[in-house]
Amino acid sequence: MKVGAFLFDLDGTLVDTETLWARAIVDMVNDRGAKVSLDSILPTVIGRSWLDIDRDLHARFPMLGNTTCEEDAVILREYYLKYATDKEAMKISPSIEFLKKVSTFAPCAIVSGSPHDDIIAAAKLCGIENDLSLVLGAGEYERGKPDPSGYLKAASILHVEPEACVVIEDSTVGVSAGLQAGMKVIALDRGTSAVRQNYAGATWKVSSLSEIDIDKEFE
Repeated sequence: MKVGAFLFDLDGTLVDTETLWARAIVDMVNDRGAKVSLDSILPTVIGRSWLDIDRDLHARFPMLGNTTCEEDAVILREYYLKYATDKEAMKISPSIEFLKKVSTFAPCAIVSGSPHDDIIAAAKLCGIENDLSLVLGAGEYERGKPDPSGYLKAASILHVEPEACVVIEDSTVGVSAGLQAGMKVIALDRGTSAVRQNYAGATWKVSSLSEIDIDKEFE
């Protein structure tokens, strides 16, 4: 297909950090008086916007009080940094190389539920900040995945028709968002997710983006 834009998820697709964030949430919530496990938190985290995650946490754990999403993000970061010590291990190298290659002939964007500043930091860690045409993070589009609004907004900003876009995702909600936007989807199943994901409807399903023959599949 002739591609107008490649739209990438971040966590689990370009960087392997979702479990680290989930561990940080467990610590934060437990320190405020709850008793939760990693397994019970992961389904709330994987593939979802931080705004939606924080809202669900407050509904589930009243002891979190009346702190705002922004305040919680600051508090959570301190917990996260205790786990985020091996920067190289966070990088998903085949995905980074794929982005670098396809950015030479089509604009690339990251559409993530993470805060904007976190996306920029991850892009710098991966060395792809100059390969990106657009970054959209939490609060910069109408609703979080599986709603398609983030991907549709990215296509609109890039002046590309949705059907000419290729979405790269690793989660059920992300794949659903791409499909609802009318886009082609590459489902990345690295076999590392602690929660079973559903990739039904994806055009491609791979365990690594290195499996995609870029010259054959895309113009």
